[in-house]
Amino acid sequence: MMRSILTVDDSASMRQMVVFTLKGAGYEVVEASDGVEALGKAKSRKVDLVITDLNMPNKDGIALIRELRAMPDYKFTPILMLTTESGDAKKQAGKAAGATGWIVKPFNPDQLLKTVGKVLG
Repeated sequence: MMRSILTVDDSASMRQMVVFTLKGAGYEVVEASDGVEALGKAKSRKVDLVITDLNMPNKDGIALIRELRAMPDYKFTPILMLTTESGDAKKQAGKAAGATGWIVKPFNPDQLLKTVGKVLG
């Protein structure tokens, strides 16, 4: 069965790069442009993994992770942060919110796929 991934980023070009990489590896990908849209999509269908940016309008990645973790369907779903932020304070905030891992942009497609494969088992 094809694994599904929700990718959340306010940058259309970044979403395109992530979608291209993930679809090329055989994953089904759902896109959202911010945390509000992502939450709506996550409620309408269960995905196997969420990859989210940190800094977005309307609802940022930390708030999105907190709300997803409060939902029974996403309590144990892997959530990766894909962001330009690399400071320890931001990483700690992400970990406290429930992020499974942290990837710093610009990402290497091979590294992204390796990490995705690792968290999906």
